[in-house]
Amino acid sequence: MLHLHCLPPSVEPRVSDHMLQIIDMIKQILDNGYAYRVDGDVYFNVYKFPEYGRLSGRKLEDNRAGERVAVDSRKKNPADFALWKAAKEGEPSWESPWGFGRPGWHIECSAMSAAYLGYSFDIHGGGMDLVFPHHENEIAQSCAACKESNIRYWIHNGFVTVDSEKMSKSLGNFFTIRQVIDLYHPLALRLFLMGTHYRSPINYSDVQLESASDRIFYIYQTLHDCVNVLSQNDAAVRVDLIPPDTANCINNFQNIFVDSMSDDLHTPVVLAAISDPLKTINDLLHTRKGKKQEFRIESLGALEKTIKTVLTVLGLVPTSYSEVLQQLREKALKRAKLTEDQVLEKIEERTAARRNKEYEKSDVIRKELAAVGIALMDSADGTTWRPAVPLALQEEKVTAT
Repeated sequence: MLHLHCLPPSVEPRVSDHMLQIIDMIKQILDNGYAYRVDGDVYFNVYKFPEYGRLSGRKLEDNRAGERVAVDSRKKNPADFALWKAAKEGEPSWESPWGFGRPGWHIECSAMSAAYLGYSFDIHGGGMDLVFPHHENEIAQSCAACKESNIRYWIHNGFVTVDSEKMSKSLGNFFTIRQVIDLYHPLALRLFLMGTHYRSPINYSDVQLESASDRIFYIYQTLHDCVNVLSQNDAAVRVDLIPPDTANCINNFQNIFVDSMSDDLHTPVVLAAISDPLKTINDLLHTRKGKKQEFRIESLGALEKTIKTVLTVLGLVPTSYSEVLQQLREKALKRAKLTEDQVLEKIEERTAARRNKEYEKSDVIRKELAAVGIALMDSADGTTWRPAVPLALQEEKVTAT
C-alpha cells in the first residue's frame, strides 16, 4: 500500500477488541424491537424494517432461502440474518447476555464504524459483491440501533478480470499486487487502476500494464525535462505574463479535473485530459517555435505547477522524477531479461553498423530491442534508450482496438 501511494488508515480496528460495542449494539436492536432470540442466536427481523432492500433494489420476495441466505427453519423469514451466533465446538466464542457465542458477519462492521465515525458519516466503501447482503444488512441494523444512522455515499468498486476472465484461484489466473510490482512500477499499476472508473470492471493484461508503464514514463520524463529547464531560470510564475493559449490550456484542464472528480471520481477523464498540458510543455521544450515563444519560462512554470497539483490529488507524484524514471527503466530491463550494460553494448554495436553503412544490421538490432520493450532514440548527441511497449504487445493492442 505504501508503494502504491495509498494513505494509511487512521484506525485499523479488530473485531475481537470491540466485543463490548458489538454486544451493546445488539442489545439496542433487541430493545428497539427489530430482532428476536432463538436458542442462543439473535436474528434481525427484516419485516420490521420496511426500507430493507433500498441499497440493492431487491425486494423481500426476491430473497429465496439458500441463495446467499443460510437456510434455517427457526427464522421468521428466510432473509433474517444473524446478529449473534451461539457457540459451536472448535470456534472462538465470547460471553454475552444470550450465552457464549460470536458476532454475525455484518454487525461487527456497524459497531466498529459507529465507535470511530459515529452513526452518520460520509463514505462507505467495498466491492460490488458486498452490496447484498452485507451492506444492505449493515444499513438495516445500524438504523435499527439508531434511527439517525445515515451514510451519504456508498462507493462500490468493480471486479478485476484477467484477459477478460474473472480473476479466481480456481481458474489459476490469480496473482497478488506483490507479484505485479515485481515487474511493473507501483505507480504504473496505480495509473492503470485509475484508467478505469472505480465502479466498472477492469481487465488486467500485460498489454494494459505495459501501456500504463509507457504512459507514466512519458508523464514523468516530460515533467523532469520541464523542471530541469525551470531550474536554470529564476523567473517566478506570474499569471499576467502567461500567453492566452497557455492560459486557456491550463484553465480547460483545471475545469475538466474539477468537473470529472466531482462526477463520482471520474479519474479516466482526468488522465486523458492531461495530454494537452503535457503536449504544450513538450512543444515549449523541444520545438523551434516553442523555444522562441514569449514568456516561455513563465508558461512552463504554470503548466508544471498545474499538472503537479492534479497528480498530487491522484497520488501520482513521485519522490523525484529522476529517481522514478530510473526505477521504470530498471523494471523494463527486468521484463526484457537484460542488463543496462547489455543494452549499451547493443547501442554501440548498432552505432558501429550505421557508421559502416550496415543499415540492415542496424535495423535488426533496433527491432530486437523493440521486441522486448526497449526503444532506441537517435539525436545529435547520440543514441539513448527508454522503456516502451514490446512490439508483439503493441500489435496485440492494435488488434484489440
